[in-house]
Amino acid sequence: MFNRSTFPARSASGVSPSHGHRLVVGALAVTASLVIAGCSSGSGGTGGDDTGAVAKGNFPAKVATKFGEVTVEKQPKRVVALGWGDAETALALGVQPVGASDWLAFGGDGVGPWAKGTYTKSPTKIGTMEPAYEKIAALQPDLILDTKSSGDQKRYDTLSKIAPTVGVPKGGDQYLTDWQDQTEMVADALGLHDKGQQLIARTKAKFAAAAKAHPEFRGRTVTSGSRTSEGFGAYVQGSGRVDFLQRLGFKNNPWVDKQGGSSFFVNVSHENVNKLDADLVVMEPIGVAASDISGDPLFKKLPAVRGGHDVVFDTDSALAKAFATDSVLSVNYALDKVVPEFAKVMK
Repeated sequence: MFNRSTFPARSASGVSPSHGHRLVVGALAVTASLVIAGCSSGSGGTGGDDTGAVAKGNFPAKVATKFGEVTVEKQPKRVVALGWGDAETALALGVQPVGASDWLAFGGDGVGPWAKGTYTKSPTKIGTMEPAYEKIAALQPDLILDTKSSGDQKRYDTLSKIAPTVGVPKGGDQYLTDWQDQTEMVADALGLHDKGQQLIARTKAKFAAAAKAHPEFRGRTVTSGSRTSEGFGAYVQGSGRVDFLQRLGFKNNPWVDKQGGSSFFVNVSHENVNKLDADLVVMEPIGVAASDISGDPLFKKLPAVRGGHDVVFDTDSALAKAFATDSVLSVNYALDKVVPEFAKVMK
């Protein structure tokens, strides 16, 4: 099982380069909420006070997963969203889960500020890595979404006994399902294939526009990492953070990728902190202060840091959480808010 510290779980409202350009970003406008209005037609109504709002879809619906093809015979009215970002993805498609996991400890409805206000009734909170199966069963779901999770067989078997469950895709174990696959799978499970494709197309176009606007990113190496109480670490190719950066034209740190195994994250020993160097270094504090990164003597020695080509997210930063969530809504928010910070330190 993962150590909880490897998750980007405590990160909401600013970012500062640790050297060179010095800036602090304060409160952020929730621009990605516009994506919901522009890409989702809203709910198709509710089935009562205890039924989640649903958008009308086409059924039966079929979804390919690591565990085989899942068939959803009819319109689900009570959806439980357990995977990392699954609830936000359902909301973007006009469906309000009755139960959901809050992976990044947002509180409230369990979604980021880019999805704030999209529930008409708050969902029941479910656990993350170890969900309360009895609580899930009590919600009487007719569909469970778990597209971005560990991919554990026992977890899937337990959930599928409660209701049809859309688990991770092939190759998606250990939280490696990206926002595009997640959007497609959730949309297909809800009978909303065309709406999902529209969301994907608009988001890919936005990535392409950002990459075109910043040719200075193209072909440059990048390290996306974090620091916890246990030390430094970095994210490998295939993880959401790195996927985001690669879509902008960056290339992931080759040394980090060579260390990668089945996880999306690799620990970096004290002796290898120098291996984090790249044309751009992006770091998140998880359970520690941002100063524990920016003030670390070894980190300060990195050529990228000495040259001011690093971004260290503030503790509890909305930018860090958007970068980490990797849902169709959060990546749109990050494109608006995080990309400009990268551009400032790459000049």
